[in-house]
Amino acid sequence: MAETSRIAIVTGGSRGIGRAVAEALLGQGYHVHICSKRPESLEKAVDELRGRAGSGGGAVEGKPVDVRHEGEVDFFVRGVAEAHGGRIDLLVNNAGLGTFGPVDEMSGETFREVVETNLFGCFYFLRAVARVMKPRGEGWIVNIASLAAKNPMAGGAAYNASKFGLLGLSEASMLDLRQSGIRVATILPGSVDTDFGHPSGSGGGQPWRLQPRDVAAMVLHLLTYPENALPSLVEMRPTRPPKK
Repeated sequence: MAETSRIAIVTGGSRGIGRAVAEALLGQGYHVHICSKRPESLEKAVDELRGRAGSGGGAVEGKPVDVRHEGEVDFFVRGVAEAHGGRIDLLVNNAGLGTFGPVDEMSGETFREVVETNLFGCFYFLRAVARVMKPRGEGWIVNIASLAAKNPMAGGAAYNASKFGLLGLSEASMLDLRQSGIRVATILPGSVDTDFGHPSGSGGGQPWRLQPRDVAAMVLHLLTYPENALPSLVEMRPTRPPKK
């Protein structure tokens, strides 16, 4: 791999938005490291992405990581940095979990799992990668949040709490890191056509929604901004949702 190759980490990169982002970055010649909690889906995704890498010079690797576990995150990030001479150019914090239901019927275990995945996991990765980027004085961290970070919904106690928290984490981190040359941006997609929230794979198939590739395109667009510009918060919505 040429020294000029850019290095990216995409969490939750085996499917949905993360998979689309990884594929888009491959097309731009990035060396992409993806992670997922499920080894079987991760292995399949890496094989398929390698088959689509083409001649752009991109490469992809993957390792299972449970983002809720601080030690696993630090070990993974340290391994990526060491493999590339202490360099990581981009983190896309995408791993997420959606479990929904009335607040009075939700178990503490479920609430904790959602918040630890969507908020703590992003914090662990953001902190670990920022520590790698800071000595080099540059880098991008893109957190994939949700419009649910601003708009509460019935049944969304855990999900809303995690995404409201992620937005606060992202905005505060942006202020902490901007003087070090690290740009932190947050993307808030609305409805995206994936099986997110449907573990059985029964979701998706609604073309009026945003597509994963739309969010991936926004990630690539952010990376085109000159060094003096920081679009720190981007909201994305379907153009024509069904009328209520």
